[in-house]
Amino acid sequence: MATAAARKKEVTRDLDHCDIPYYVSEFVEREVGNDYDSLRKLDDLIDKLSENKKQLEEQVLTVSSEVPKKIQNALKNAEDSKKSLSRLLEEETLLSDSINSHLLKAQPWMEDLDVLISQVEEIERHLSYLKWISRIEELSDSIQQYLMTNNVPEAASTLAFMAELDIKLQESSCSHLLAFVRSTVKFWHKILKDKLSSDFEEVLTQLRWPFVGPPQSQAFGLAAPASAPDVYNNLEMLFCQLLKLQTSDELLTKPKQLPEKYSLPPSPPIILPIQIMLNPLQKRFKYHFTGNKQTNVLNKPEWYLTQVLMWIGNHAKFLDDKIQPILDKAGSSVNAGLEFSRALVMLILEKLAADIPCLLYDDTLFCHLVDEVLLFERELYSVHGYLSSFPSCMHILSEESCFQRWLTVEKKFALQKMDSMLSSEAAWISQYKDITDVDEMKVPDCAETFMTLLLVITDRYKNLPTASRKLQFLALQKELVDDFRIRLTQVMKEETRASLGFRYCAILNAVNYIATVLADWADNVFFLQLQQAELEVRAESNAVSKLQLGQLASMESSVFDEMINLLERLKHDMLTRQVDHVFREVKDAAKLYKKERWLSLPSQAEQAVMSLSSTACPMLLTLRDRLLQLEQQLCHSLFKIFWQMLAEKVDIYIYQEIIMANHFNEGGAAQLQFDMSRNLFPLFSHYCKRPENYFKHIKEACIILNLNIGSALLLKDVLQSASENETPLKPNQPSPTAALNELGVYKLAQKDVEILLNLRASWPNTGK
Repeated sequence: MATAAARKKEVTRDLDHCDIPYYVSEFVEREVGNDYDSLRKLDDLIDKLSENKKQLEEQVLTVSSEVPKKIQNALKNAEDSKKSLSRLLEEETLLSDSINSHLLKAQPWMEDLDVLISQVEEIERHLSYLKWISRIEELSDSIQQYLMTNNVPEAASTLAFMAELDIKLQESSCSHLLAFVRSTVKFWHKILKDKLSSDFEEVLTQLRWPFVGPPQSQAFGLAAPASAPDVYNNLEMLFCQLLKLQTSDELLTKPKQLPEKYSLPPSPPIILPIQIMLNPLQKRFKYHFTGNKQTNVLNKPEWYLTQVLMWIGNHAKFLDDKIQPILDKAGSSVNAGLEFSRALVMLILEKLAADIPCLLYDDTLFCHLVDEVLLFERELYSVHGYLSSFPSCMHILSEESCFQRWLTVEKKFALQKMDSMLSSEAAWISQYKDITDVDEMKVPDCAETFMTLLLVITDRYKNLPTASRKLQFLALQKELVDDFRIRLTQVMKEETRASLGFRYCAILNAVNYIATVLADWADNVFFLQLQQAELEVRAESNAVSKLQLGQLASMESSVFDEMINLLERLKHDMLTRQVDHVFREVKDAAKLYKKERWLSLPSQAEQAVMSLSSTACPMLLTLRDRLLQLEQQLCHSLFKIFWQMLAEKVDIYIYQEIIMANHFNEGGAAQLQFDMSRNLFPLFSHYCKRPENYFKHIKEACIILNLNIGSALLLKDVLQSASENETPLKPNQPSPTAALNELGVYKLAQKDVEILLNLRASWPNTGK
């Protein structure tokens, strides 16, 4: 036993040394353990261990024999590398010495060579210079030869090539060469332009250009006689040749520019053939609308604006039918009609820039000019397809001094219009009062006129070229809305004593209409774009909080939110005043009804037919009359808010002042329910399907007061049990809330129901 115990004794492991006894002990324990029968496996185990030992010895012998060989080879390689490196270093030293020696010997040659190279480069520059001169002279001679043989198309093509060379040379510092090329281009350009322009003008004369009459009177220009094909062929040929001179013309001719203060968008020069076609019209324009001519008067801007529109309209068909195909064939992207319109509009802009300073401080003349310009712009865009990216009259009106004057005049005339509309006899009368379908909003004339005024202002400024200018007009509109709201408030205060009167209701309708229209406008694409522009401006100036920026960016708010909120507040105040007025009348009319003897009324069984309490008649008549009156005077949405607010007040008043202030016998409770359900509620049935839902206090109080005795006792028992904390509910007994819900009572609290049950006068003697 002692031996077995000794065998079982654990061998502790020495972690600091290679503990062979520990591993042997572990191995024996694992392979043999306490099973003495397994000792017979020792022979196999010894054989296996011997085999492992043999394999390990062989591996050790192999490794010990291979490692010295590898080390020996590595050392040999290192020696070879060292010798090779030494040899290379020696060669590098010899080569470096040789190079330095060679550089010293070659230094004089290099200096001589640098001089020669500089001379060669100088000669090459001179040669290149001479080649350019020779090239230009060759092109010049070619143009001369082409002109001598009357080969104008080739001459024009050669000049176009010469102009391109001029453009390429712009980066050169050879000022004399540049001047020579430019003067050569200018010389031939003038000759070719004069010749082609003369021929082109002759062809235009044959076509009776320009067309001063309407399109139908242009007999030769559009429906020509037998010689027309030749004329149109010449027109096409000369037009194409003039197009070739476009590059040189842009080099030599600086287009007339308006001052930078007008911030006109960049636009290419008018193409040369169109310029020539416009010459007679420009002469007519300057003859009639400059200088001391009778047609040049400041108070008649419509004369020259209408004249330009007529010219555009008169020539549109010819340009589309005859000129546009030529441009398309020549591979040009120019639209003939738009190019023609753009050139004529530039005449208008120059005229406006000259005239506006002369009438800037005459309100009548300036306002008339702005009106005419806006009409001109509208027709130009809508009828003739003018592009918003082109210079327009709005750029002239956007110039700082002119724009500020425009804002001032716009505000002045808007305020005058507001004064007149509010002082009009028909200011508070709806234009559509006799047309039921149209007059849903019951909008007074002054409110509709005011919103039309705002809409017109929007139409006037929506084509302004920059968002900043549009935002300034938007600010003006907001200011006008606020001014109109203040005026409405002032008139309303004068009518406060007659809060149910026609004018007071008309003011309320006006406030509601303006708020509704502004809310609709807030979803308009134009105002959404302005909201985005306003967001960017505020973000740059840090004028608002991050919360406000987030609301603007997420479209939770709109540009009119501040105005709408003020109008909504005014609307709520006015409605509240009306509701309070009617409610006071109802309370006065209900005084007798409050004193009704609810304890002594006969039961339903004692009456042949239930009838309305006589004391309730004044209250119900007052309600009926006021509801009918305001239904006729207020728009539908306002009246809906009004009657719902009034119903809520009446509900609470009758519940608190009549029901909760009295005791009821069976007859009194039945009479109350009859008065309410058959008389009060039906007054509102015209405005909703279930009017009793707006009188929940009254409805549920009537349910409690009219419960039969058994149900009332059971309910009272449930409520009392729930209110006594010591008494738990019986297993099958419902909760107070469930019991009340089962009876149709959802609004009243448990304590209120207990009070109502105590208001019942007759309870049977239960012995409690």
